[in-house]
Amino acid sequence: MPYRNQALPIFLEHQSRLVAYAARILGCRQRAEDVVQDAYLRFSQAFGGEPLNQPINYLYRIVRNLAVDISRHNTLERELMTADRPVEEFEQAQPTPEDAALHRDELRIVMEALSELPLRTRKAVEMHRFDGKKLHEIASALDISVGLAHGLVFDGIDHCRQRLQAQRSPRAFAVRKNG
Repeated sequence: MPYRNQALPIFLEHQSRLVAYAARILGCRQRAEDVVQDAYLRFSQAFGGEPLNQPINYLYRIVRNLAVDISRHNTLERELMTADRPVEEFEQAQPTPEDAALHRDELRIVMEALSELPLRTRKAVEMHRFDGKKLHEIASALDISVGLAHGLVFDGIDHCRQRLQAQRSPRAFAVRKNG
């Protein structure tokens, strides 16, 4: 595992800047240091078998994601602790059965719309939306240009959006007509 040995020097070279970066997000240097240490563990695991294309960018992304997650968690916790409403009210904020059914129906429509797409377009959309891949990663995987990858993702998402709107329109009309 020759690549794993590269993780530590890269990390050490950027550690102080990573801590400063995380501290700006979290507002606390001590928490930032913890985040950077957690990020190193994840970063070193990523060096398991193959070299990373942009290891420094990847390391910063890990730090950012961890810091943002902690920041969001802390914000939510503060809101819950200072809210005038009882905790039970937050627990009851579950979707109604009608909302759950509607979302299941919309998911079914999107999955059907995806199955209607040409294979390459469907793959591009799935990589982008489900796998979180960036356009340059999609382009590389599909052996196409970044511009074409962007076009495929845009066209696929637009197709899904149109199918959803087409399904919603009759329902919206029926509700207005009957309600």
